[in-house]
Amino acid sequence: MEPALIGTRLASAAIGPLLRKLLVSDGSGAGLTGRSDKIRLSSLVSFRGEKRTLTEKDVRKLAGTLVERSRGGDGEGPFPADETEAVTDTLARTLLALGDLDMDDVQAVRLGHRDLARRLRAAAPAPDGLSTDSGLYLESLTEWACLHILEFFTQRSTFVARSLVEQTRAQGELIAKMDEVIRRTPRADGRDADFERRYLEHLAKKHGRLTIYGIDLHHSPDRWPLDLAYLSLEATGETPAAGHLVPQEQAVRADLALARHDKVLLRGLAGSGKTTLVQWLTVSAATEGGADGMAYLRGRVPFVLPLRTLTRHGERLPAPDRFLPAAGCPLTPPDGWADRVLAAGRGVVLVDGIDEIPEAERGRARDWLRDLLSAYEGNRWLVTSRPTAVRDDWLAGDGFTELTLSPMTRAEVATFVRRWHRAAGPEAEPYEQPLLDALRTAEHVAQLATNPLMCGLICALHRDRRGFLPRGRKALYEAALSMLLARRDRERDMGAPSGLALDEAPQIQLIQRLAYWLTLNGRTQLDRAHAESLVREAVPAVQEAAQYPPERVFTHLLHRSGLLREPTEDTVDFVHRTFQDYLAAKALVDHWDIGVLVRHAADDQWEDVIRMAVGHARPRECAEILGELLKAADATTDRPVQLRLVMLAATALDHATEVSPEVREEVLQRTSEVIPPRTFDEARELAGVGRLVLDLLPGPEGLSDEEAVLVVTTATHISVDAAIPYLARFARHPFVGVRSQLIWAWSRYDSHLYAEEVVARLDPAGLDFTVRHNEHAEELERLGLRPARLSIGALVTNDVVAALLDRCDPTRLTLERTLHSLSLASLSRLDRLEHLALDLPHEAIWAADDLPTAAPLASLSISAWPYRGLGALRHLGQLTELLLWGAPDLAAEQWRGLAVLPSLTSLSIDVDDLDTCPPDLVMPEIVDVCLAHGDLPSLGPLVRVFPSLRTVELGCTHVLDTVDVSPLAELNDLETVWCDSRPTGTEHLPPRVEVIS
Repeated sequence: MEPALIGTRLASAAIGPLLRKLLVSDGSGAGLTGRSDKIRLSSLVSFRGEKRTLTEKDVRKLAGTLVERSRGGDGEGPFPADETEAVTDTLARTLLALGDLDMDDVQAVRLGHRDLARRLRAAAPAPDGLSTDSGLYLESLTEWACLHILEFFTQRSTFVARSLVEQTRAQGELIAKMDEVIRRTPRADGRDADFERRYLEHLAKKHGRLTIYGIDLHHSPDRWPLDLAYLSLEATGETPAAGHLVPQEQAVRADLALARHDKVLLRGLAGSGKTTLVQWLTVSAATEGGADGMAYLRGRVPFVLPLRTLTRHGERLPAPDRFLPAAGCPLTPPDGWADRVLAAGRGVVLVDGIDEIPEAERGRARDWLRDLLSAYEGNRWLVTSRPTAVRDDWLAGDGFTELTLSPMTRAEVATFVRRWHRAAGPEAEPYEQPLLDALRTAEHVAQLATNPLMCGLICALHRDRRGFLPRGRKALYEAALSMLLARRDRERDMGAPSGLALDEAPQIQLIQRLAYWLTLNGRTQLDRAHAESLVREAVPAVQEAAQYPPERVFTHLLHRSGLLREPTEDTVDFVHRTFQDYLAAKALVDHWDIGVLVRHAADDQWEDVIRMAVGHARPRECAEILGELLKAADATTDRPVQLRLVMLAATALDHATEVSPEVREEVLQRTSEVIPPRTFDEARELAGVGRLVLDLLPGPEGLSDEEAVLVVTTATHISVDAAIPYLARFARHPFVGVRSQLIWAWSRYDSHLYAEEVVARLDPAGLDFTVRHNEHAEELERLGLRPARLSIGALVTNDVVAALLDRCDPTRLTLERTLHSLSLASLSRLDRLEHLALDLPHEAIWAADDLPTAAPLASLSISAWPYRGLGALRHLGQLTELLLWGAPDLAAEQWRGLAVLPSLTSLSIDVDDLDTCPPDLVMPEIVDVCLAHGDLPSLGPLVRVFPSLRTVELGCTHVLDTVDVSPLAELNDLETVWCDSRPTGTEHLPPRVEVIS
């Protein structure tokens, strides 16, 4: 039946009074006196509440009448006759859902009848087993019923008055927001908008494709759409201790790090995906829509600043007006455009590769970055680096959060392998499953597959060699070079496109000269003219190449080797830093420049070079390199440098083709002397030694709690199944920090094996069980475990979440959801929940009514506002603690929503939120406050808003040592001040106040 025909039949005078029975009459006025709450739909329907005139049975009769009258007439019915009862029942359930919608009449009219119908259908139970015709009929019938219902709303005596009040409030809020936008957005002519559109289109094209190394065989393209090839990896960082003796390691999706933190220093090994992440963030900001969770970059303008390009000639790092030309962008912006974008706080500044400039220049780069930070507020900043290129606190004083890209988990490796083979086409399909099987069963293969670069090479070599893989990292690189240098054109039947044919060996001899020069000079890029001169000088000594003009040889290497590229017309670099390091190491060993190696042993840019040099060296040379590293460690009193050198020697063992037992024993003995590690950074660095270190790790007997956490951290960063028996020994450890690290590491190992050996034995006392994948939930069910404390990740599907919560009914829950998986309905059924943390995207829309009212919920942490504001939480009568770290800025209306929460006594907010607190608002009920994430110029606002404070925590502000805490002396009830470091002004606090730092 056509919708218009249904509308004609439902528009008769007889239908209006019929539907009006669903609603009750109400008093006059706008509802501003007598009650302050908005009038919800649940109070306006006639089958609920105190004014009930219809029962559910009456509503079903009404639905039957609607169906009968709308389908009346001759001819074919709109749906099968045998489904009449089911259609009537479904319509009744839909109409009854009107009382469950969390909105008022003004909001309903604002939605319109079609959106209201969609809300009704979503709130009602889904129809079961109806035909397509019945479903379409119900959609049309529901829409026309909603049209009548909204008409009734607009005729109510209270509607016009309430609408005017709502409009007045909304206009006031809109004017305030527009004033703020105007204040933050300098006036500019239309040229800015036109240029910005062209610039974003340019970035989307330039960075929208990803090179997958080794995939360019057999007529396959070597670059693939970024949105198909990109794999979101995990980044970890430490969070301050919260009731524990040591900081806890926390994980976040790397591409969402800037959603939580405005400034991030991201560390990662070569090939771990740092530059690919920069590409992904750039494209996400430059394009509409985007992937799940990336909407936080909408409206922001990315500036991609690869330091290797900006400083290749030793130039001064650019000011904003030089960002685009310095980075090689061919577009010319309007004068002052970059300054206007950054001044408005709309920029995403992506500084890639601190490690790719000489160490002597990094201090200058930090000063340049600090100048930018002080000049432009409100932007987001990402700086990438290899792990040891800069010290731990290099940018801590500037408010940067430090995160480290984690090695790929088994699940991530499997995902990468599937995507690689799908991208490679049908010829690669037969090799996919055998490689997945090898990654599960062959440990030497799994040990190499730790980052996207190595995974790509393994996939390519596995296909290229018809399912056979070399053993060891050196053999893998040799095979990759052979594939790229000697076999690529031959496999693609290209003959000699450059007019000359060179075997693998002479090409390596020539290219390694470029690698040697770059490494020796601390560079990753050089001028094309200089690169050509280096090759020209080397060609006469390479017999096979000497017969050709040097210029043609250079052109061949540049365009046909697969190892070199031209990022700009006048520069040359390697397709990946790993190949530069490998060939530089070969050149150093060929020339036996061991003195050069040792002199640079403490330089982070040389770490991989030295490891690979050990792989290239013969046994006696290998022993000499390792011995010199240990001597250099003995010669320094600097603990971090000493540890780095010992770890460098230990990790180099894994690259050695042959090394005497005596040398191996000496290196392992020296490694054992730095065990247990003293810090988390040492623990992670120790893990770089690989499975060898598992035999050296002690415990759990004889270790303090802090030492136990650190050795377990080391072991959990060695993601081979051989680590599981060692980790299982700590499963009953009394310190929850140890067990937290164990459950956090579950994703790094085979889910079933780890569950059997570790998870099943964990002491649950005080432990949040981390469930990141559906397989984890399935293992908990199989083991019969019902943890009272759960932390559920975004990858766990909603149906699995619901089943897990129903089974466990936890007392403490952390739930992470994305926009695509945003469903909180399963929370309302919980009865025991005391602590809840909702990790949601800022733009998430959720209802406070989804939270469990029957549970004794006392503590709530949220990262997105409920759509009716914080005041909507007032129905949580036992809520005493609210944590708003990382949530959107607290606007004035949110502050006023906080003030009406009846039992709230403890509040955690970002420092910057104090700036937006209304000047007339005082909250004497709050006795505990924790401030985080931001500058803290004065404690005056804190004292004014919270006059009854007993405890103040200033734990995460990066300018704490410059803050004068003497204003806290005005707080008569103050007992304790917690802080990361000793602030100034503590001598003015009363003797009763304890300052703990």
